Amino acid sequence: MTEEKPISFELLEFYRRSKNLFFVIITTALTWWTFTDLVDGNWGSLENSLENLSVFFQESLWPPNWKVLDAQSYPVCERNWEILCSPGYIGIVETLKIAFVATGFGFVLSLPIAVLASRNLYRDEVAIPFRLLLSAMRTLPSIIWAILFVIIIGLGPVAGVLAMTFYTIGYLGKLQYETIEGLSSEPLDAARAMGLKNSEVAIRVVIPECANNLISQILFMFEYNVRHGSVIGIVGAGGIGYHISTYLKFLQYDKVIALLIVLFIVVVIIDLLSIKARSYFVDDATFKSPSLFGNIFKDK
Repeated sequence: MTEEKPISFELLEFYRRSKNLFFVIITTALTWWTFTDLVDGNWGSLENSLENLSVFFQESLWPPNWKVLDAQSYPVCERNWEILCSPGYIGIVETLKIAFVATGFGFVLSLPIAVLASRNLYRDEVAIPFRLLLSAMRTLPSIIWAILFVIIIGLGPVAGVLAMTFYTIGYLGKLQYETIEGLSSEPLDAARAMGLKNSEVAIRVVIPECANNLISQILFMFEYNVRHGSVIGIVGAGGIGYHISTYLKFLQYDKVIALLIVLFIVVVIIDLLSIKARSYFVDDATFKSPSLFGNIFKDK
């Protein structure tokens, strides 16, 4: 009997590895088959793609035109530094403001809906309709929401805030109710045994237990909204996307790539700051603050 246990364990490990390998092979085969179907025999369209990209990059995109950081000719700049009146600075600051407000509103509004959509707290008769509501809100991408609100209230950052708020509610709400449903049933059962209502369980047990994940989600959502600020501005909802759209219309791709580099730098900075912010809230964090900024953020 003692000699059969290692054999059965090895067989179990072999089965698990074989299952994973089989899954990878099937997924790869299906992906390639689907891609081939999409190409529909027109492989010639891919032959010169790298060459075309190289030509476009060298002739149109590079080097970036950093005049996007020069002050605009109108209105007249009345600030001490001209960069503060540049399209790049104005666009990225407006994008950050839109993303910040939309993320804040979206988090406050999505959390109660996510609680009601959690099947370990409420019956399906309650949870399913709220899940459908969240699904409906994230079905439309942020750019479609932006188009709708531009039509309703006009051009400008307010339309961008409302568009990204609605999308944030749908996207963040799904992450939140999945986190809530991932909780162990033991603290929930103990809270119910004490006679607490579902709303009290959510406030006293669920939210404290999920706090770390909720903080990670809101930081991720803020970064996501900053990146998507370059998209909604194309339809007139404010932010850096408005300037990108303007330069695209005039085929000024060197200025477009300059703005995208600025956006990339800002997103990287946000990511580094979010790592540090999470380390304050996650007690047993397995990640560390980036060494590049270790001295800057060093605790006193």
